[in-house]
Amino acid sequence: PSQSTSLSPCATPPRNARYHACTDPSSYYINPPPGTQVTEEALAEPQHEPADVERLALSDGREVLLVGTAHISKESVHLVREVIERERPDCVCVELDERRYQALSEQRKWEGTDLREIIRKRQLATLLINLLLASYQKRLGGQLGVAPGSELLEATRVAKKLEIPVELSDRDVRITLRRAWGSLSFFRKVQLTSGILGSAMEGGTEISEEELRRIRSQDVLSELMSELGRFMPEIKRVLIDERDAYLAQKIREANGHKIVAVVGAGHVHGMKDALTSGTPADMEEITRIPPVSPMWRALGWAVSAVILGSIAYIGIERGPQAAGYNALYWFLANAIPSALGGVLALGHPLTVLTAFVAAPFTSLTPLIGAGYVAAFAQAYVAPPTVAEFHSVSEDLSKWTRWYQSRLLRVFLVFLLTGLGSMVGTWVGGVEILSNLAP
Repeated sequence: PSQSTSLSPCATPPRNARYHACTDPSSYYINPPPGTQVTEEALAEPQHEPADVERLALSDGREVLLVGTAHISKESVHLVREVIERERPDCVCVELDERRYQALSEQRKWEGTDLREIIRKRQLATLLINLLLASYQKRLGGQLGVAPGSELLEATRVAKKLEIPVELSDRDVRITLRRAWGSLSFFRKVQLTSGILGSAMEGGTEISEEELRRIRSQDVLSELMSELGRFMPEIKRVLIDERDAYLAQKIREANGHKIVAVVGAGHVHGMKDALTSGTPADMEEITRIPPVSPMWRALGWAVSAVILGSIAYIGIERGPQAAGYNALYWFLANAIPSALGGVLALGHPLTVLTAFVAAPFTSLTPLIGAGYVAAFAQAYVAPPTVAEFHSVSEDLSKWTRWYQSRLLRVFLVFLLTGLGSMVGTWVGGVEILSNLAP
């Protein structure tokens, strides 16, 4: 049959319905345009499910179709449209939360971003990770002529056109990123950031629809998920496993007998297991933002106590002059590298001065770092423009734009002044502790 031929079920379809599922979910019959003659052999020919669609029967008698997609694939856009029009489900669930849906549908992803508020809440690092991931995905999508997430947006458009309810079934992206970031050790955070930054800066990555089709296959995805689990199990748990459980639970809670769920292909295997097992997810646990580890907070205060206690001890044993020398050494050891980081980032002179003054004190408290203080100063004296929020995905892949863009310069200030303060803490701490010896 031709591609324009529609499908109808074994039984008589409802009035005005273009597609309708038959009793046997693995077979469909040809529903030709009016006036077309069709042979019995053609009517008896079954149409099997596409490889990217999993049809599940839940324990309560409901039916769920999991449509696995690649978020930068034209083929996935066509598949989503075809499945929804063919199945006419009672509800369409998509792998989006409210913020991501608004960003895709209204094309105003960053206009409402208050960078200074993000810095106040100490979420600049998670925002940078989000931007780096978005930049990499957008560049791949640009090669294929499709915007990232187009198939998710297409699912909502087709559903609304057919007057089918839509459920935004993903966990809030802010919770996901904060849980992912909070689950990593310091060295894992450095490893992840450098890896993503390297991927975002690569200019030669090429990918085709054929390659995407191969990646979407279950064998390749299983291999990729296993590799991610070995390399960074904390990230796989938060980004994949937890969201599999969350999405599956939201689908269970959706209304209707037949549900089409449009999700990334990497989630299909885990969601299939979660849905068929019937075990409900602990939604309170997987939506909780974990507090800062008491161990890290205690370690931060311990550094402060050791440094200040050492300076006081030196003062008692050797006099005020020796204590003053060590205090000055601590101040300059922190202030100079942090200020130098601000200079290397081409920060505003007030930003450099802020880093110089703040670093010796922020190094003595785990509550805030010098990078956040300097970044706030930079965002205050040289606020980013709306246009820079729009172009950030392209700018991230070009080193020169990191210095030309006010937005990316805030990130440079954050990274380089923070790095300078870390170096200063080690240098100053080693010098003071060495002075304790007789």
